Amino acid sequence: MPEEVIGKVSDFFSKPVVAGISLTGALKLGDIIHIKGHTTDIELTVNSMQINNVDVKEAKAGDAVGLKVSERVRRGDTVYKVTD
Repeated sequence: MPEEVIGKVSDFFSKPVVAGISLTGALKLGDIIHIKGHTTDIELTVNSMQINNVDVKEAKAGDAVGLKVSERVRRGDTVYKVTD
């Protein structure tokens, strides 16, 4: 499936398992993303997204969001949105 770059991982928190992502593209709940890096390769559906600890349904380029992730990701990993 085609993918477009929509951001980079800027931070990672292990409790809860959350990635801080600096967006360069739009993202909304229900989107499928692929996080890829040197040792990272996960795909997940966006079920929970926050900006400044407030739940949001969508975010735009320039926003810094927190996303729940299924496993460890690393700073600098590239975030792709999987498109149909």
